[in-house]
Amino acid sequence: MPDRVGPEWRVEAGIGETRAILVEQREIVAARVMWDDGPRAGWVAEARLLTRVAGTRRGSVRLPDGSIALIDALPPALTEGAMLTVRVTRSAIAERGRTKLPLAQPAPKETPRPAPSLAEELRATGLPVRLLTTDRAFDAAGWPDLVDEAMAGEVAFPGGALTISPTPAMTLIDIDGPPPLPALSLAAVPAIAAALTRFDIGGSVGIDFPSLAEKKDRQAVDAALAAALGDWRGERTAMNGFGFVQLVSRLERPSLIARFARHPAAAAARQLLRRAERVAEPGVLLLTARAEVRRAVLPEWEAELARRTGRTVRWHEDATLALTAAFAQAVSA
Repeated sequence: MPDRVGPEWRVEAGIGETRAILVEQREIVAARVMWDDGPRAGWVAEARLLTRVAGTRRGSVRLPDGSIALIDALPPALTEGAMLTVRVTRSAIAERGRTKLPLAQPAPKETPRPAPSLAEELRATGLPVRLLTTDRAFDAAGWPDLVDEAMAGEVAFPGGALTISPTPAMTLIDIDGPPPLPALSLAAVPAIAAALTRFDIGGSVGIDFPSLAEKKDRQAVDAALAAALGDWRGERTAMNGFGFVQLVSRLERPSLIARFARHPAAAAARQLLRRAERVAEPGVLLLTARAEVRRAVLPEWEAELARRTGRTVRWHEDATLALTAAFAQAVSA
């Protein structure tokens, strides 16, 4: 099937994850990854009110899967132990040393339903969605490079580089490169705007530009950033005297960078399984990886790989490899 010229979402139902890329002119302009790791935005379910903060409309609920979510906008008369219909508005967000619980809101007029699949979410955007199996469309668009950037948290651009770091308070984007600093700041703007959608970054984002002494230079960066963000939905502050800009948008799920940074072995394991699915040569599948990557592969994932490929799967652990350097190959039985 030839590549479309217009934008199109492409979805792969991988082992352990579903992944999607928005491709335009054969390049990835946006991406999403979905893991089966707890409640997701859009799930409507009957929940039990566990706690209520005195004097507020906030509290916590237990969802049908046993997980706990924070809730706001509770009806004044609702007491602890009562049942109510809720809609999950944000999945859990893993952070260093802790996990932010999912968020939910009362949904008394809604009917319980599972969270939409990734393909269903993307069809709601109005753009075409194509479901793929094991073809090379993702690779041709640059998926391996995008994963490498997300796992490293580094993006090069002409004249400099971005370092993107998830923190408990926000995602921080730092710009590094040689002077002149006004030119460096302007050169970083397209890379920043692209990174927001390529890595599915939402919520609070802090951009640490180089400090620009001249007000006109700061205003030029503000104007360039506004133009580059286009129809991005959110709020933005003007650059302050220290070069800091803050963006705030809706947060429904962890970004690719946050997910990979908090679960590097699990992310590497999923990428290894994806590569193993695409080994074309005949023979037994030999997966070579660090021990922690192997441990991250659930038994049912390995069984699914064997089922999809019709092959026997073997492992070789190599402590000298980087997490992201795991590879798959065909060997004789």
